[in-house]
Amino acid sequence: MTRPRKPKAPSDAPPPERDDFDEVRSLTRKQVVDMLRRGESLVDADLRALDLSGVAFDGADLTNAKFGDCNLQKATFRGSNLTGASFWNANLREATLDSANLEEADFDYSNLDAVSFKDAKIRKAIFPFKRLPLEMIQRSVRTGQRVRMEPMRHEDEE
Repeated sequence: MTRPRKPKAPSDAPPPERDDFDEVRSLTRKQVVDMLRRGESLVDADLRALDLSGVAFDGADLTNAKFGDCNLQKATFRGSNLTGASFWNANLREATLDSANLEEADFDYSNLDAVSFKDAKIRKAIFPFKRLPLEMIQRSVRTGQRVRMEPMRHEDEE
């Protein structure tokens, strides 16, 4: 006669499956500012939809950071590494990106009105060229002149 199996104790049960989203930690504005002050890494940081207006990211390594839907009005990124960073639909009005590395950064649908790009390294970056001509970006890189975006036209929405 075989003995009935004893049910497994909860500690013997396999760990529940985790989604990748479980590991994403949402940061607050205060946490971001504190991390910058302490010089902590923000590589691959997910900062989407935060109000980071006026924050100084100067000299920070923000490689592959996600700034989608952020308010970054008047923020500064002087000398920052923004390689592969995404600013999709972010408000960067009056921000300063002087001497920043913007290789492969994505600024599609961003508000870049009155942004300065003096001496920025721009290569393979994505810009909203329908509203911000390449020549204007190049002039800003050379002279530091702030760019002016054209107003959104109805046909641009499609």
